Amino acid sequence: MATIDITPDRIDVRLTTAEKIWALRGDLSFPRSAVAGAVVVPDGARATRGIRAPGLGVPRTRNVGTWRGRAGKEFVSVRGGQPAVRITLTGQAYDSLLIGADDASALAAAVLP
Repeated sequence: MATIDITPDRIDVRLTTAEKIWALRGDLSFPRSAVAGAVVVPDGARATRGIRAPGLGVPRTRNVGTWRGRAGKEFVSVRGGQPAVRITLTGQAYDSLLIGADDASALAAAVLP
C-alpha cells in the first residue's frame, strides 16, 4: 500500500516495489501549495474513473497506475472496500491522486495546506 509522507512544504507518495512495477512509475512528490482540495471516498476501487493507461486494474479489487478521463490524469493506488482520499492538484503532472488509506479522514485533513 502506498504511504504518504507530509512535511510543511512537500507531500511524498511512496510506492511499494509491486506498485512501482504495476504502475510503471516511481514515487511521486509535489509541493503542498499544489493541493487544491481533498475529499474522502468510501470505496477507492469504485471511485476510480477513466481509462487505465498504464497500470493494473482488477475490478473492485485493486487499481494502481494512471487513469485518464474527462477530469484529467489521475494517479491511483487503491484497494476494493478501502476508503480513499482524492487529492486535487494544480500545476502538476497529475490533475489528482486517489490514494487508499485506512484513516482517510485524517489523511484528507493533513494534506490540506
